[in-house]
Order: sequence, then structure tokens, then C-alpha cells
Amino acid sequence: MQLEIVAVGKKMPGWVDEAFADYQRRFPRNLQVKLKALEASRRTATVNQQRGRQVESDLLIGAVAPGSRVVCLDEGGKSWSTAQVSNQLADWMQDGRSVSLLIGGADGMTEQCLQQADQRWSLSPLTLPHPMVRVILIEQLYRGWSMLQNMPYHRA
Repeated sequence: MQLEIVAVGKKMPGWVDEAFADYQRRFPRNLQVKLKALEASRRTATVNQQRGRQVESDLLIGAVAPGSRVVCLDEGGKSWSTAQVSNQLADWMQDGRSVSLLIGGADGMTEQCLQQADQRWSLSPLTLPHPMVRVILIEQLYRGWSMLQNMPYHRA
């Protein structure tokens, strides 16, 4: 099984790339986490917030491999505890399909994009800085996996 994080935004601060890579290396070969970074839509006089969100949402859906489970990270999604993340990961692994976790741009995703999701997940009711979402997401996936392995990483 493969987890693919599909995110709007290519240029992240160095600390984001470094933290992401650190957690990415921790996963075993049979559960790889890949990042597909997409170009953010530039807002101009002809590309307003709504049009930009549409362009980015189309890119997100277009980047999902056929047959993958789609999970949209969305403030209106379901909030999962760490144990629930671990259970979700176990379910996804049992299902065998690859999982694409979509992170929209600064203006979010269109309703059309959200409707194509198998699941919607809210990392927090807080508004998080966009670059941090990647780091929080991969860390929580790693924490969930480490719980499945009975590793001491998660201490609750």
C-alpha cells in the first residue's frame, strides 16, 4: 500500500521539507509515503479566489491515481483522535488500495472536489499555517503506524 499526500504548493520553507523528509524516512518499505506537490494558482485580476480554488481542486483530483481511496483534509471533515488515525490506517492497509490525502490551497477545495472524497478529515478546528499541515499530517500518520507496530513512539 502507498500513501500519497497530494498538496497544493510547491515552495515550502526548508524546515517543512526537512521535517517531512525525516518522518518519510521512518516508514517501512511496504508503507511508503510520497508527496506530490502541485503548483498553486496565482491570484490575478482574471483569476479570483473562486476561480483559483476551482483550478487547484481540478489539479488535486487530476493527480489522484485511478482506484485510490481519496481523503480530503477539510475543516468541515471528521476529527479523529490519534487512536482513530491508527484504526483508519489499519483499515486502509487491510483494504489494500493506495490512499491519496488531498491538501487544498489557501482557499480550500471546491464542493465538487470534496464530494469525490471517500472520507473527509479535519486535523484541527484551528486554522493552521498551510506549510505546517504537511508536517502535522505525516507525523500523525507515522504515529498511527507506530501504534499498530506497538512501538514506544506514542505514549498516551
